[in-house]
Amino acid sequence: MTTGKTIGVTLLGSTGSIGINTLDVISRHPDKYHVCALSANTNVSVMFAQCQKFQPEKVVMVDPNCAQELQKKFKKKGMRIDVESGPQALCSIADQLGETIVCAIVGAAGLMSTIAAVKSGNKVLIANKEPLVMLGEYIVQLARDNATCLLPLDSEHNAIFQCLPQQFLAHLNGGGNATVTEDLDIKNQGIKKILLTGSGGPLRQLPLDKLSSVTPDQACAHPNWQMGRKISVDSATMMNKGLELIEACALFGVSENMIEIVVHPQSVIHSMVEYIDGSILAQMGSPDMRVAIASALAWPNRIASGAKPLSLREIAHFDFEAPDDSRFPALRLAQNAAQSGGTLPAIMNAANEVAVEAFLNGQITFDKIARLVERTMERSNRDNANDLDTVLAADHTARMECKELLCASFN
Repeated sequence: MTTGKTIGVTLLGSTGSIGINTLDVISRHPDKYHVCALSANTNVSVMFAQCQKFQPEKVVMVDPNCAQELQKKFKKKGMRIDVESGPQALCSIADQLGETIVCAIVGAAGLMSTIAAVKSGNKVLIANKEPLVMLGEYIVQLARDNATCLLPLDSEHNAIFQCLPQQFLAHLNGGGNATVTEDLDIKNQGIKKILLTGSGGPLRQLPLDKLSSVTPDQACAHPNWQMGRKISVDSATMMNKGLELIEACALFGVSENMIEIVVHPQSVIHSMVEYIDGSILAQMGSPDMRVAIASALAWPNRIASGAKPLSLREIAHFDFEAPDDSRFPALRLAQNAAQSGGTLPAIMNAANEVAVEAFLNGQITFDKIARLVERTMERSNRDNANDLDTVLAADHTARMECKELLCASFN
């Protein structure tokens, strides 16, 4: 629905870092956007403040108790906003409200609502890596079948998207108006490879023998980005880059050997595309998620993001290096998962979510995160990822396997 000429936006995961930044961009353009619906898991206080400011017509709190608490706050303030709870309500707003749906729920918890959003036939901005890691080909094909404009909100994938040929972008995100031909395959666009950049996180130069003593606060102290704790730990292990590699394979229709991961500590060049003529196109910007959000929200147009402009005169130099395999074993696991395909990416993602939570809760040391994921991958059965039920079953089984390893005093 729309109000006047503004575009209605439904935001799944509004109280996280992506959600907060998305609302900041929207607030700068009241003549272009309005908020239809918001969702969160349990953060009632932030949600209440967002509702006071943006006045959505519907809110979903996944936790029923939190939904009741929020409803009481609305009643006390005389606010008439519909509040629902549960995963099904989440899928409902993803499918029924807004012309643009932003999927920003961290982890596998965002899978079903992302699928519902993609089925809507609207514009979908996807920030959560995990659904595309678990079921990437299925989701991309679902977008094509439903004429859904699927745009990457992750800064790296958004950068890659911006560096691709315009005719390919029209094919990738033109929905039902695009003509799909072999000539529009990414491999026929003169592209040699994709250069996926990553900062290396806060522990890039820490001596290897100190990794076992890293605290959650140290792992989450990213030098360039402000993110949630789970994704911050993924950045420290570089599992986030491994997940992004698998995501890029699905989004852009390439194999893992067409993607090179490059460590770029300054986080100014967000990713690059190399062409067969020797040209490399790079997307640069301040390390601020609002740049990618504004780009995707307004595509194919441009709007102000609110991010600090990038001053090339203030940048002393750019550094690039290959990732250290001994420091970042998660990258090897992700490359293996991408190459093997099937349910292995979902298994890896599930184990990583369990392992990161265990680290944040003090159950394992930082250096054991990747080892726990690897052991789970070795123990789990792998199937073809042909349907949703198969992937969900693999996800569930992997979590159980990983928790069993934890209970057995994994070392």
